[in-house]
Amino acid sequence: MGIFDSFRKDEVTGTRVLVCQIGTRNDEHLKSDLRVYKRFYPSAAGATFTTVAELRGAIQHKYDILHLFCDLGPDGAIADASGDRISGADLLSQAVAGDVKVLWIGNDNPQDAYQAGFKTKGVKLNVVLTLRRLGNNTSLFLDGLFAKAAAGETFAKAWDAAQPAGKSVQPDVPHTISSLGRGSVILK
Repeated sequence: MGIFDSFRKDEVTGTRVLVCQIGTRNDEHLKSDLRVYKRFYPSAAGATFTTVAELRGAIQHKYDILHLFCDLGPDGAIADASGDRISGADLLSQAVAGDVKVLWIGNDNPQDAYQAGFKTKGVKLNVVLTLRRLGNNTSLFLDGLFAKAAAGETFAKAWDAAQPAGKSVQPDVPHTISSLGRGSVILK
């Protein structure tokens, strides 16, 4: 990041959102979260993929927010039924190349799998990795977060307001690992 990058406005109007899953295990959560995104971003789309190749293809369509439901292996990789895989590092790299601003893994996965596969240091991408979703309460959290983001708050400021550091854990705040490598982005 050069010195002049900090002065550029990183604002998206007409934010493109894809809420997707590999397999069908997370249908209800996908539908619930997609309803929230559609409130703020009417063109938000949902998809169910059967292959990792389909996920790779979707990333190339330049979504601003990629909200993904997938199961991680112990090494932090995502695999489909045929055995095709994408590592967490490759997913991050492809998301950055596809100009994704927020990558959110929306279902529960073990912290060890995230630590093995998702090295977010220095990655110019907001990454949210869910440890405990807390059922449909996550949709309430998303609603509060994206109400602020769609109103013009930076993602970092909206995140801090929705999940204040040092406060007691709210019942609707999912347990996550987050890295705000593009926190200054505005998603209208």
